[in-house]
This record gives sequence, structure tokens and C-alpha cells, in this order.
Amino acid sequence: MSVLDKFSLQGKVALVTGGYKGLGRGFAQALAEAGADVVVAARDEAASVAAAAEIAASTGRRTLGLRLDVTSRPEVEAAVARVTAELGRFDVLVNNAGTCVHRPALEVTDEEYDDVITTNLKGVWLPSVVTAAWMAEHGGGSIVNVGSISAQIVNRPQMQPVYNASKAAVHQLTKSLAAEWAPLGIRVNAIAPGYVKTEMAPVDRPEFRRMWIEDAPMQRYSSPEEIAATVVYLASDASSFSTGAVVVTDGGYTLF
Repeated sequence: MSVLDKFSLQGKVALVTGGYKGLGRGFAQALAEAGADVVVAARDEAASVAAAAEIAASTGRRTLGLRLDVTSRPEVEAAVARVTAELGRFDVLVNNAGTCVHRPALEVTDEEYDDVITTNLKGVWLPSVVTAAWMAEHGGGSIVNVGSISAQIVNRPQMQPVYNASKAAVHQLTKSLAAEWAPLGIRVNAIAPGYVKTEMAPVDRPEFRRMWIEDAPMQRYSSPEEIAATVVYLASDASSFSTGAVVVTDGGYTLF
């Protein structure tokens, strides 16, 4: 097998949570372009179905769009059952779904705190454990969690303390599950993106530019497609000896 062949996802099935927009949409597209059949799963079923259809049209891969609330065990179990029934297997899980509250700690409500922690942490935990149970019975697989440089630094001037804490937890959960599931043939890794232009991150607003862009060595933000290449690497056999890794892709932002 050549080195390029190791990046191929031909014959694999991958599910991306929150996969119809932003980073998730870029990840789903890239996984399909690498050869995987792709499932786009999110609370917005219509948007997921539409994104899946677009990916199928552009890549020729089999795709599936479905509703999935990542904080609901019954919905996660139903999604895994549907994916394996309709596509025959489940090789790659990308835990991308997430949310954020951009306000100082003293202004965050209890309801907002609960929503961020539940979505960003339980929303990684549930899909991971339900999918891993299937993978353990069928030869293993790869789980890629979407963390953040916010797990390592404090974002400013836009405060988001609950989000930062949730992503730090995602990084540690990644390592814990990697250690536990390595004997089962399941690799668990994470990416820690820097500032990426999506609906969730207003990276090009003037009040953020100095700290978010000019403070980074590369002095620019990323696109979802640029981060997606790392997801393909972690999903594929190219990273076959990597588990428990947190791969930072931030233009050098966390170097200082």
C-alpha cells in the first residue's frame, strides 16, 4: 500500500454530527472526497438531508441525512442502527456538533451553562460510547472529536468560559477513551482548530482582528476545508499508530 493509499476511505462509512454547516459540512465533504460513504446528522433533519444530497451529487458517494440530537441516547442508538442497516457498516465517527455562549461568566445563565456542557460534552460522550459498542463487535474504527484551542487558551476579547471548559473536557475525554478502547481496535483522536471562518466564529470582525488574526504567526484565519484534511488523516489508516492525540491546527496561534 502506497502512502497515498493510506489516506483513502474507500469502502468506509463515516458519520459527522452537526454536519450540514460550518466545520461539519467541510468535514463531511472531505470524507466523501476521500472515498467514504457519509452520514450527515444533526437536529435539523431537513438541512442534513439537503447537505447529504449535495455531497452525493458532487462526489458520487452514498450519503444519508438524518435527524440526531446528540444529547439523546435513544436518538443516538436509532441513528447507529439506521446507519448500519442502510449502509452496512460504521467505521468513522466525527463528533463535531457543538454550541457556545459568547458572554462573560457573570452574565451566563444556568440554562445556558447546562446547554453548552450538555451539547459539547455529553454530545461527544453518547455518540462515542454507542458507536464504540458497535465498532468493538465489528473490528474497530476511528473516532475524531472536535476540540478547540479554547481548551488551552482563554479567548479574548470575546469571553466564552463555559465553552472553553467544555472543550478542555473533550480533550481529556479523548485521551481517556483512547486508552480504554485501544485493545478494541478503536482509535480516538481530536483536532484543536484555531480561528476558522464559520457561522459560529466572526473571525473577520474588526474588533477581533488584532487578537485573533494579527497575533497569530500566519496572520490569517482558516477555512473549514483546510481543517478537514486533518480529519481525513485521523479517520484514515494514515494515522494508524495515533490514538489519544490532540492535533492543533491554528496557524501557530498557541505558540505564544
